[in-house]
Amino acid sequence: MNDHSVHHQVARSEDQRWPWWPLLPLYPYGRRRTLVRELIPGQVWSLEQLQGVFYVAVPIRMTVVRLRGGLLLYAPVPPTGEVRAALAELEQRCGPVCTIVLPTSSGLEHKLPVPAMARAFPAAQVWVTPRQWSFPLPLPLAWLGFPAQRTRVLFEQGLPHADELHWIPLGPLDLGLGTFMEAACLHRASGCLLLTDALVAIGDEPPELFDNDPTPLLFHARERGDVPLLDTTDRRRRGWQRLVLFASYLRPDQLQLPGIKELLSGLLAAGVRSPRAYFGLYPFRWQEGWQAEFRRLVPGPEAELLVAPVLERLVFPRCRAALVAWIRTLARQSELRWLVPAHYDAPIACSPERLLALAASLESRDWAPDSGSWAYLSGIDKALVRFGVVPEQPN
Repeated sequence: MNDHSVHHQVARSEDQRWPWWPLLPLYPYGRRRTLVRELIPGQVWSLEQLQGVFYVAVPIRMTVVRLRGGLLLYAPVPPTGEVRAALAELEQRCGPVCTIVLPTSSGLEHKLPVPAMARAFPAAQVWVTPRQWSFPLPLPLAWLGFPAQRTRVLFEQGLPHADELHWIPLGPLDLGLGTFMEAACLHRASGCLLLTDALVAIGDEPPELFDNDPTPLLFHARERGDVPLLDTTDRRRRGWQRLVLFASYLRPDQLQLPGIKELLSGLLAAGVRSPRAYFGLYPFRWQEGWQAEFRRLVPGPEAELLVAPVLERLVFPRCRAALVAWIRTLARQSELRWLVPAHYDAPIACSPERLLALAASLESRDWAPDSGSWAYLSGIDKALVRFGVVPEQPN
């Protein structure tokens, strides 16, 4: 495989504007830099942006697939001017954007960009997974900006490009407030299996996307708030590993919150008097053993394929059987050669055997544990069950 990147380093800031960011106020807010990578030459591309809370930012990806009739967009990202320009280049080579797919029923970060992307490509058909939902009010899709005349429901109203793509549903799983559902998509010609959230592959090194904006890595690589955001390879790696632990467990076991005196001691110190450094505010204290915790999650340099712990404990804690059955269904696809999840690393070399090994591992180990770095997630899940927000036994 020839994986190379197409950079738009001189993009103007107005080309990176995302005006709808207040609807989901995640970093980097109103300015979204985009990295374009060709994953499979002439067939599959990745458009990647950062998203997160308090600099806990990880990549989010839209996958673009070349079909006989044009381009399919899987899991759209905010369609900034930079994104639209990159897609215009691909349209010149491969034909028009003809299909836009929202492959999840619950992922707000994937759902929110779809109406804007649909407006950017008014001739494209929009497909969504069944059982879409909104909170706090259950609103119809048209009220959320989805074009009523050209939005269709996967599986219930057919499947797009079924002669070139194979669609494999996970769910719907009852989450109480709504449902979780994900539609995996196998592009037969390239052997790429497109996924959304259920499986991820986390690498040892920070993804290339951070070359555009290493601030989240440098912020979390420090031990105190009065330390400047210095850029070195080691600091980037340390920041990445801590970001992974944050994003995976929300509050890993080795993380403590400092007292108010320590919290305020770094404010307005020399070298951190800028919004980029939050003026020295750094409400974290890392304890010994955090590197070993990262190694338990990512044992080696090869990207580890796993169920993200936050999903395992909050979305799938009582749905292991359904998830394992879905993974085994994915493993029956003989054309499978690559996995392209919507987060973290991609593409990941894969085979049916690797997926079967993952399914067996999930069945044999402790599932959705309560202790260690899982304790904080466990507390959230148990509270949601106790207050009747999520069902104890989902359908």
